[in-house]
Amino acid sequence: MWAAVLIGYLLVGSAFLYQYWRARPAGVRYFSETGHTLRGDFLAFWEQHNGPRELGLPRSEQIWLDGRAVQFFAHARLEAGRPGQPADTVGSATIADGWEATLPPDLLGREAAPQHATLSAPRNAEPLAPISVRLAIPGYSGPAELRLYDSRMRPAGVVLAQMRDGIAKIEVEGRGALGDHAALVLIGGRVAGASSRLFSLDARTTVQTGQARFDDLYPRVREFMRQDITAYALDGFPVRGYRSPDNNLLWLRDHTYQARAFRYFETDMTSLIDAFRRAQQPNGSLPDYLARPEFDIPARRMEVEADVEYLFVQAVYEAWQATGDDAWLRSNLDAMRRAIRYTMSDPLRWDAELRLVKRPFTIDTWDFQYGPTTTDPTTGNRAARHWIDEQTIWGIFHGDNTGLAASLRLLARIEEHLGDKAAAARDRSEAAGIMDRLNALSWNGHFFTHQVHLTPFSAAGVDESRQLSLSNAYALNRNVLRREQGRAIVDEYFSRSQNRGAAFAEWYSIDPPFPPGDFGLAGYTGEQPGEYINGGIMPLVGGELARGAFRYGAERYGFDILARYAALLDTAKASYLWYYLSGDPGWSSADTLPTDGWGASAMFGALIEGAAGVEDQGARYQDVSLSPRWSYAGDVSTARVVARYGASDGYASYRWRRGAHGLTIDFTCSGDHVSVRLLLPQDVKRVSKVALNGAKQAYAIEDVFGSQYVVVDVKAGSGALDVGW
Repeated sequence: MWAAVLIGYLLVGSAFLYQYWRARPAGVRYFSETGHTLRGDFLAFWEQHNGPRELGLPRSEQIWLDGRAVQFFAHARLEAGRPGQPADTVGSATIADGWEATLPPDLLGREAAPQHATLSAPRNAEPLAPISVRLAIPGYSGPAELRLYDSRMRPAGVVLAQMRDGIAKIEVEGRGALGDHAALVLIGGRVAGASSRLFSLDARTTVQTGQARFDDLYPRVREFMRQDITAYALDGFPVRGYRSPDNNLLWLRDHTYQARAFRYFETDMTSLIDAFRRAQQPNGSLPDYLARPEFDIPARRMEVEADVEYLFVQAVYEAWQATGDDAWLRSNLDAMRRAIRYTMSDPLRWDAELRLVKRPFTIDTWDFQYGPTTTDPTTGNRAARHWIDEQTIWGIFHGDNTGLAASLRLLARIEEHLGDKAAAARDRSEAAGIMDRLNALSWNGHFFTHQVHLTPFSAAGVDESRQLSLSNAYALNRNVLRREQGRAIVDEYFSRSQNRGAAFAEWYSIDPPFPPGDFGLAGYTGEQPGEYINGGIMPLVGGELARGAFRYGAERYGFDILARYAALLDTAKASYLWYYLSGDPGWSSADTLPTDGWGASAMFGALIEGAAGVEDQGARYQDVSLSPRWSYAGDVSTARVVARYGASDGYASYRWRRGAHGLTIDFTCSGDHVSVRLLLPQDVKRVSKVALNGAKQAYAIEDVFGSQYVVVDVKAGSGALDVGW
């Protein structure tokens, strides 16, 4: 019985195939192995040129690509009417293994339509900025579908067009990975035409809100920082870095903190870090600044400093974030580990009993200790006390320890990324232990006490328990605080802003300051209260404070700080490391620049990561968090934001809009995962609609001290989120 059935199937199948062959026009060959056909001149060329061996089997239909008839084979591409040839000729080009990944996946799997479509568009496009595409299909009127693909051949949009007399003009937006974007035109599900390079997507860091205090900040900061670049050859290697605002040397801390802004345009993120790695000592310690041969200045470690090693880890991590260069990251792994081990073992840096970083009694993280001007034991010149001796007053300074804990957490991310999960777990455990011990010792319920003295001592003329020092602002953004701690620090600064008297801002380096002369500076500006690090007002503090305010639910305060900094720039057309309480700029030395990249970078960080809410959770914006907070800026109803690294193709972009009854955010990036956190207006307490790409979407509500965020996790690099109330 089964044999009879099988014979019947074979007879029916043979008859069908015979009829199919009889119906197929001459000059057509069907390849069952791939499901594609070969016909006409292409079939003749294939047969005449040892097709099975030289070209391989067809992998697509004959399609209309970039205005020419093209067909793809396993090993080659055939093309009719190539430039310089008669239109009816066929030529071949060998294609390398993996060529399928360079074409839209729909191009190979679909039948060809009888129509021939061509596309034209402006050569360049920016993310989420509309451009006009002209679609031409001679002799055709009716519907057509345009599909876009980014440079990684991921779908990047679908637009429907209605052709009239063979022409349609449609608007599209660039999304996804930067570079050449391809397009397909489908009619009835069949390929009518394709473009391998419809336009090239590029991105530039941009903030567009219609309000100058936001929109002008990045161009201003970038111009400041262009004047802060120092580049020279050191030991046969080129070095390029961003100098101190009041010193013409390349200090690691100045360069590292200025990366908050220069990573958005700088292409050389690594040469200065490499130079510091080469200067690392066998014990793991690093110099504060690099040698400057032209001035006969060697590299030097300021002996009182305890922050250089953790800043090296931060510098490496953030450079890797901007470049995505795993090989370079791995080349720095041993140096980072040795740097951290040095800090946590050397008797000059580590208190073995408390298991915390220690240092001489300095003002916050600065490099001279308590005491009058004295004589430098190495030069014999009058100097501030940069060295350690028998008169040194020892203490635990909070900023060194929050910085070390933060860098241990960054190192854990690095270890995990490079495959060492056990080391990552140890780093995180060390970081948690440091914060537990620091909180028990230094946290007073409102902020971190400036220094906890190990040497019995009390500074005359100032209540040290009330001294709020600048590294409290840095702690806000180091991801080591409990949420309540972060908000308490922000509230403390806000409280002092309400009682600042004649001071134009509350961004004090330390408040209250020390009495005159407690920290001798050999006659340089800074010994008096309200000067330099002894209570001067610093935009670097304001920028870190504003970024922290956005993070800890004090968004209006963050916007207020940015507005005051914008007004300061409008007045002076310059930015200084520090200011007198009256607002007059501070000059520390003849090397002082009016283009302070340190404070300007901190303020831009507050704008792009705080107000605009664009944060990279990995490298090259492959994993992005978007937390736009424009709902609390009363005069902003639309915003277009682009954050782009200068050293790679990593970027993230969105368009945000506020309506009477809802918020929308249209977003894209170079990566594959986006966490969206939409801040609701203050008077909105619940939502009635949350939709992603038009479909109902699961969401969470996050409360940050009264600020309500709608949180949606998107496992894609692009999308459009609508929230209604």
